[in-house]
Amino acid sequence: MQNDIANITAASVDELGVLLAQIADLEKKATAIKNAIKDSASAGGPKSIEGSLFKATYSESDRCVFDKDAFIKAFGAEAYAKYTKVTAVFSVKVTSR
Repeated sequence: MQNDIANITAASVDELGVLLAQIADLEKKATAIKNAIKDSASAGGPKSIEGSLFKATYSESDRCVFDKDAFIKAFGAEAYAKYTKVTAVFSVKVTSR
C-alpha cells in the first residue's frame, strides 16, 4: 500500500478501523496468555516455556521512574521547565460510527 494522501478514501478509513479492531482483539488474547505465564512463573512454575515455533521466557526487573510532581514541589516549576523539551506529536484516532 502506498503512502499517498490522494489515495485516502472512506474505504481506507473503514479498513483502518477493521484492522485496528482485529489488532485490539489479538492484543487482548496475547495479554491473557502473557498474564497466565507471569502468574504461573511468579508462583514457582517454569520461567521458560518452549512451543513448537516460539519460546516464552518470564523475567523480573525493577523500573526507575522520574517523579515530576515531587521534583516541582522540591525545586519549582521553573527548574522543571528549564529542562523540559517539547516536541510535536501527531496521531490518528479511529472511532466506530
